[in-house]
Amino acid sequence: MAARREPPLESRPGGRRHLVVLPIEWGEVARFSAELDQHHWLGHRLVGEAVRYVATEDDRWVALVGFGSAAYQWAVRDRHLGWSREAQAGRLAWVVNNQRFCVLPAGRRPNLASQVLGQTLRRLSADHAAGYGHPVLAVETFTDPTRHRGTCYAAANFRRLGETAGYRRSGGRYHHHGQPQVCWLVPLRRDAPAILRAAFDHPVRATAPTRRPAAMVDLNRVRLTGGGSLLARLEGVPDSRKARGIRHRLGSILLVAAVALLSGANSFTAIGEWAEEASQDVLARPGTRRSPRTGRHVAPHEATVRRALQAVDVVALDGAVGGWLAEEVRQGRIARDQLAVAVDGKRVRGARQDEGRALPRFAAMVHREGVVVARRAVAPRPTRSPPSAPLREPLDLQGVVVTAGAMRTPVDHARFLVEEKGAACVQTY
Repeated sequence: MAARREPPLESRPGGRRHLVVLPIEWGEVARFSAELDQHHWLGHRLVGEAVRYVATEDDRWVALVGFGSAAYQWAVRDRHLGWSREAQAGRLAWVVNNQRFCVLPAGRRPNLASQVLGQTLRRLSADHAAGYGHPVLAVETFTDPTRHRGTCYAAANFRRLGETAGYRRSGGRYHHHGQPQVCWLVPLRRDAPAILRAAFDHPVRATAPTRRPAAMVDLNRVRLTGGGSLLARLEGVPDSRKARGIRHRLGSILLVAAVALLSGANSFTAIGEWAEEASQDVLARPGTRRSPRTGRHVAPHEATVRRALQAVDVVALDGAVGGWLAEEVRQGRIARDQLAVAVDGKRVRGARQDEGRALPRFAAMVHREGVVVARRAVAPRPTRSPPSAPLREPLDLQGVVVTAGAMRTPVDHARFLVEEKGAACVQTY
């Protein structure tokens, strides 16, 4: 667990005592365990990814809180969240269980329990990310109705979901003990249930300080299928493969590769592994083929993805993706402000033509969003700038501000953009 960071003190009414909730330090674990063994009927044992807190008032320990891994199977919670078995298996780590909560004799005063829970829940996700590399989105807990009613959980915005069937899991097996527990759940952000049951992983997992961002966009909000979608554009890319032996449509393979790349896969091997582990909900989006024996969607193999991407018409693929991005920007699903497109030419590092010269490319990119909506390889012109090739395609620039370097905007290019493409204006720099 990371070192303590002193939060602002919160004073109780009257201003005489200050309630502070902090993670337990390594040197305090023994005392934490001893206090729970003495004052909690379940003892100190926490299961899974444990996070421990102590609440103090004027340096006195008044309450102890312990979190661990969520229950593996919990019918009431699973029905409430509405997630599939595959989504549950992949995202159960984003839910934690409040396995221990004990108010010590020194803290037995009105409202202390709900105040401690409130402070703990506000910092729990960040502390869990610092300790285990991923945040949490919801907290669950069980209460024994024969011991208490769970009033403090209700006061801390936990929702009562129902009762268990009276089973407990031990050693991988379920045993009936005949003592139903009351189930409680609280989301740590408003959209937590939607994130947990969505088909694609949410970028929230990239908020942990020890992880690189796995996806820059929420794929659950991207139009991958349907009319005018990315899949519809990719289906128009010419397929140069021989008809014999084809099992996966080219558009389906390309969409699987695109989604895998946006989910953090950065090689052919990683794309293949991502596709192999993808859920049925995800594989159904690009229209992957179904197995005639099981009826389940089958992901394209890594070798299939590799051969398809190496043989694809790069110009046609670039045009399909750029056209789709341009339309998404046009419809306001990507860009948020006045649309502005920058055009410029660069030489691709490591790419050489047959005569050994660097490959020049000309691209158009949306300013704020950094989205490349069109690009083309152009013939090298050592004495003058390359023409605005991407903008001469069927790229809708009606009302768009186009910016370019002064050398990129000769009079004929500027006239073409304004008069024929309908651009609002052309700005040079």
